[in-house]
Amino acid sequence: MRTEADHILPKGVSGLNLDEFPRVTLSHGPTPLEPMPRLSEHFGGPNIFIKRDDCTGLGTGGNKTRKLEFLVGEALSENADILVTQGAVQSNHVRQTAAAACRMGLDCHGLLERRVPGVGKDYETTGNVFLDHMFGATLEFREAGLDMNAEALAVVEKLSAEGRRPYFIPGGGSNATGALGYAVCAQELMAQSEERKMNIDWIVMGTGSTGTQAGLVAGLFAMDADIPVMGISVRQKRDVQIKAVHGLVEKTSAKIGAGSIPVAKVIVDDGYVGDGYGIPAQSTLEAVMMAARMEGILLDPVYSGKGFAGLVGMVRDGFFKAGDNVVFLHTGGSAALFAYQDVLSGHFSQG
Repeated sequence: MRTEADHILPKGVSGLNLDEFPRVTLSHGPTPLEPMPRLSEHFGGPNIFIKRDDCTGLGTGGNKTRKLEFLVGEALSENADILVTQGAVQSNHVRQTAAAACRMGLDCHGLLERRVPGVGKDYETTGNVFLDHMFGATLEFREAGLDMNAEALAVVEKLSAEGRRPYFIPGGGSNATGALGYAVCAQELMAQSEERKMNIDWIVMGTGSTGTQAGLVAGLFAMDADIPVMGISVRQKRDVQIKAVHGLVEKTSAKIGAGSIPVAKVIVDDGYVGDGYGIPAQSTLEAVMMAARMEGILLDPVYSGKGFAGLVGMVRDGFFKAGDNVVFLHTGGSAALFAYQDVLSGHFSQG
């Protein structure tokens, strides 16, 4: 186990006291905050940086690892012997949960929703699904449109009746316990900006199951850091996503003792969803290829690609000032690229 005391912050950066919450070590941290000089020059400003949460280390990395430090810590404190969770077929979260279970000597059972229509025959065997099997997870598939958390909870009841000690993790690890991981990320970002003597003007990220954005907003608010977080929706309409994120912001803030947070702190742009979850829009594919060819960064076509497409679109629309420091939060997911080879390979000559 580790506690927040393990993160040494520079002078002037207020800490969040998270010592009371069970936590295990799963990630490499702090993750790098890197400039993207070629893209910044290409657009003529703003100054674009990338927070490399694709480099958290566990099972090829990704944002869910931060959440799992607290979720698995809680599971072990409750003497669980199996983690039960759910996600879409190419779920980064299920893959990282399976890897965390291996690290801590637990079993893992994942439910995968066939949420993306019209995919090829390899979609359910390659990418993240292949890695789920590598990590020894047992898997069940479900058709689209079900209440997947309810489906997973039914499995939890069945396992309990069989004498197992399951611990349920909601989709994306997105509850108040999991969101603590992104309160920690907010703290890291403040420390890194202090070290660089750099003000962060905006944080931009893909937002889906809500926990990452909610944890960042709650953590920044708790530290009196007035940095806006722009969530680029990967699935839901703006109003739906704002309501969902704010609900978790309030629960997370209450958990860390930060008080109520105005809904105006939750900012969402739904203009880059395209035809739906897991279906890359033209802007997604352009963003994925742009990051790869100009910065050597691998995004994914489901989350980080749509999030980065949002950042690119905002830059082109003149949303940011030329001298702004804009941080893109890279949530990982490159394993899913292998499930989208057909759609991406057609863009190789255009990159």
